[in-house]
Amino acid sequence: MRIALSGFMAALSLVMSMSCMAARDFSDAEIKAENVAGDVYVLTGPGGNIGVLATDAGLLLVDDKFAPLAEKIEAAMKTLNKAELKYIINTHYHGDHTGSNGYFGKQAPIFAHENVRTRVKEDNKQADADLPVVTYEQGITIHLHNEEVKIVHFPHGHTDGDSIVYFKNTNVLHMGDLFFQGRFPYIDLDHGGSVKGYLANVKKVTESYPSDVVIIPGHGDITDLKGLQQVVAMLEYSIERVSSALAAGKSSEQILKDGIGEKYKDWSWGFINEERWLKTLIKDLG
Repeated sequence: MRIALSGFMAALSLVMSMSCMAARDFSDAEIKAENVAGDVYVLTGPGGNIGVLATDAGLLLVDDKFAPLAEKIEAAMKTLNKAELKYIINTHYHGDHTGSNGYFGKQAPIFAHENVRTRVKEDNKQADADLPVVTYEQGITIHLHNEEVKIVHFPHGHTDGDSIVYFKNTNVLHMGDLFFQGRFPYIDLDHGGSVKGYLANVKKVTESYPSDVVIIPGHGDITDLKGLQQVVAMLEYSIERVSSALAAGKSSEQILKDGIGEKYKDWSWGFINEERWLKTLIKDLG
């Protein structure tokens, strides 16, 4: 009962943290644009990283942060190219990646995995323009100007609706929250996420794309396959550490007391610190 209650309280704390982020004052927030390669850019600021394909034939947006940032996102996007917005992609349903759907969804169709539409509607309590209007089960390809944008669903990792977006001709990959660069990931166990599934998905990505691919993580700095392989190593280490402790009969309290070990202590961050990461592992592996 104690472990179950602990898991519930951790989940509740995460939900409250996300709600507080959505309700915060964004008046002083900045959205900055950075070229990744070719016509592909990243927009950074509060919330998840946004990918933008900016061509003379139109713009494509990957994720759209929090609702109060919509006009700032649009302004930053238009500095790259003033062409009209043609397509929007949601990598998953969380509000820091879909919050501005209602604003941009009035301008262009939103593409997402079928579970994203369900969760935006049922879990985020949104409707109308906020909802993806083109959904898929495995993936879909969008052709815009001279770019081939390949969207692929990866099951039961961060959530049950994750997609990654590959700009094939530019060799840039946006991974959404299947990649938190240099920090512990948030794995939404209550909405289809899985620690071992997350690891399997990340490992598959490392084996499926060119060695020189440039990667935009859902959170963190632009990186490459070496950066992603560091995540694989951390996940394998964490799973082995907690699984061994549980097999040895250690209590959740003792596992939390022992901690993650020195090697990955600096992967803690504001949303998922060491304690929350260990609680996620205990809940899913126990």
